[in-house]
Amino acid sequence: MMMDEDIEQASLMSFNDRPRAFPNMRSKTYSPLIFRILRKLNVRVLSILLLLCFGVIFYMGASTSPIIVFVLTVCILSFLLSVYLTKWVLAKDEGPPEMVQISDAIRDGAEGFFRTQYSTISKMAVLLAFVILCIYLFRNLTPQQEAAGLGRAMSAYITVASFLLGALCSGIAGYVGMWVSVRANVRVSSAARRSAREALQIAVRAGGFSALVVVGMAVIGIAILYSTFYVWLGVDSPGSMSVTDLPLLLVGYGFGASFVALFAQLGGGIYTKGADVGADLVGKVEQGIPEDDPRNPAVIADLVGDNVGDCAARGADLFESIAAEIISAMILGGTMAKKCKIEDPSGFILFPLVVHSFDLVISSIGILSIKGTRDASVKSPVEDPMAVLQKGYSLTIILAVLTFGASTRWLLYTEQAPSAWFNFALCGLVGIITAYIFVWISKYYTDYKHEPVRTLALASSTGHGTNIIAGVSLGLESTALPVLTISVAIISAYWLGNTSGLVDENGIPTGGLFGTAVATMGMLSTAAYVLTMDMFGPIADNAGGIVEMSQQPESVREITDLLDAVGNTTKATTKGFAIGSAALASFLLFSAYMDEVSAFSGVSFKEVDIAIPEVFVGGLLGSMLIFLFSAWACAAVGRTAQEVVNEVRRQFIERPGIMEYKEKPDYSRCVAIVASAALREMIKPGALAIGSPIVVGLVFRILGYYTGQPLLGAKVVASMLMFATVCGILMALFLNTAGGAWDNAKKYIETGALGGKGSEAHKAAVTGDTVGDPFKDTAGPSIHVLIKMLATITLVMAPVFL
Repeated sequence: MMMDEDIEQASLMSFNDRPRAFPNMRSKTYSPLIFRILRKLNVRVLSILLLLCFGVIFYMGASTSPIIVFVLTVCILSFLLSVYLTKWVLAKDEGPPEMVQISDAIRDGAEGFFRTQYSTISKMAVLLAFVILCIYLFRNLTPQQEAAGLGRAMSAYITVASFLLGALCSGIAGYVGMWVSVRANVRVSSAARRSAREALQIAVRAGGFSALVVVGMAVIGIAILYSTFYVWLGVDSPGSMSVTDLPLLLVGYGFGASFVALFAQLGGGIYTKGADVGADLVGKVEQGIPEDDPRNPAVIADLVGDNVGDCAARGADLFESIAAEIISAMILGGTMAKKCKIEDPSGFILFPLVVHSFDLVISSIGILSIKGTRDASVKSPVEDPMAVLQKGYSLTIILAVLTFGASTRWLLYTEQAPSAWFNFALCGLVGIITAYIFVWISKYYTDYKHEPVRTLALASSTGHGTNIIAGVSLGLESTALPVLTISVAIISAYWLGNTSGLVDENGIPTGGLFGTAVATMGMLSTAAYVLTMDMFGPIADNAGGIVEMSQQPESVREITDLLDAVGNTTKATTKGFAIGSAALASFLLFSAYMDEVSAFSGVSFKEVDIAIPEVFVGGLLGSMLIFLFSAWACAAVGRTAQEVVNEVRRQFIERPGIMEYKEKPDYSRCVAIVASAALREMIKPGALAIGSPIVVGLVFRILGYYTGQPLLGAKVVASMLMFATVCGILMALFLNTAGGAWDNAKKYIETGALGGKGSEAHKAAVTGDTVGDPFKDTAGPSIHVLIKMLATITLVMAPVFL
């Protein structure tokens, strides 16, 4: 008791009596090369260049299809809205100087790590692009590509260009996520001194800016690439490629996006959780100081991690999800249109781009529907932020249903099957309902208002061991409802598509797979608003850290704690949403892979027989890959955290004045340790993910050649992909939910339940939280990307396995 009182008295010291300077991680502010070049250009010259670019883009769009013009227009308008949101957020005040100092330190650390991390990723991307170029120069072409006169060299250059563009756009998406979060955090902290609603509005609009740019970049990137290839290759003109074969040329874009997203998620996740676990173990458990206390040497590294791990990585993750889903749906739409001999297949191919264009419109309305209080001086009761966000999401869902129905009638109506569009609209409704159920399930298992987290918190009162047992069992249980939901969604959508009336020349229904593709689009039709809710989480977390470090009144910390707890729930629900969409998208990508193998080999490839020993072994290898990848990701966090723990302990021993505010901790030392460890540790699991399917496919291709089994390499890779997807979905659900529940069980106890902060139950909950950190923020989110990257890499490398 005496120690707690001493700490409390020390924390009441005037802020002016404490060291106030926070470290600059670099001598000058960093901005990417492209932005530095643009700033040096004359405004008139820049305006003319932009007009020329827009003119060329719209000319190619108009030469391709009026649908592309619509998509480009909506994307550009959404970018203009995102500029408005940025100006609105940046116009808010940053608060007192001590807040600004902390925010600047976080910004410097985040931008410094981002520059180093993406420099490493870009070098690996260029190396991989060279490998793809070499492979494609010596691979086979599909009969359609040969008939269109598309040579190996042209095919290779197209795939490499698509890969590099996807990687670049994914990197920009990540940078945008980080850029806004490091500027919005201090403004949310400042607003929390006035009202919770104003702080909520700033955090949501900052997240909205990032979400609109990420979704807009994914859509406009694919639209520009599609229209460029359409015009350049003279698609649908006599003797050239058919428009139904064009989407296969876009697979490189999805692979580039997946490649960057995987390393961004791994590096960012190792950084943020290595710092967080190290800070918590020494600060909270050993020293008994609050979270984000300025005396903790690892606190700045922890706050930097929120930005590079949650914002930058999640932006790249969702960008990759949308890109993969759009491309796979375009491939399946083109395949179905060809089989059914639909006169104008462009509506079926471009449908995904239109759905996500409407996503930008309806999510913008949802974001703008969250308003601040009219009069900040009037103190109103604090409204539950989750209820406010839920209202915005409900509005977005209603608009999504309406726009999705309109899109299907506009683009999927065909004389061959006049009612098919209605079946596909119902498929979209299945996807939208699935997304809503996923968000609700994730919220139920991770929000401390519900029984599971409260039961987990109660288990903390009997010790650390029972907390861990309860958390693991909760995570395992949480896989059941999502899997049942996905199963019902896939079967329902497939059945609706199959009964749409679209048949091939033999009268066999062909709309089943496209029905599941439409359901996936429905699930992702509110992606921009869901990403907004996700970005809200780390911004609120950072704001809470700035408030704690700048020693603001307890009433301000209460507001940021409330926002932070809601942020934990929104992050968990977004991860549930992401894994649900990843499951459906992987199913589409798997189907697209089988179509591509059929196209290259000229042999029908519609099923994978796991009774063949080699194919069964491929499945085992796919399952093992998920476990080994997760193990390496968690171990990386553990090793990084050990380095942080040793450094923080060293500082507390060598500088005893830190605890009494007489000496300033060396924050930059912890930042440097975590940054170098994250860059070092992300390579091994990333290389495992990229290399495994290629090695397995090549080994079994050679084995098949000598044993007289054609397509063995392709079949084994298909089995590996199938098992890895199933295993990955379950593992990610377990890791994400268990980690989120442990975190919010700790937050629940910190509200005063079961003895509150400093109690034995709280210490046990902190242990659970540290175990859950690499689960929910490193291994779990990385698996979302991994299962889609396995699918895109097999699409790109399919000819190598034949």
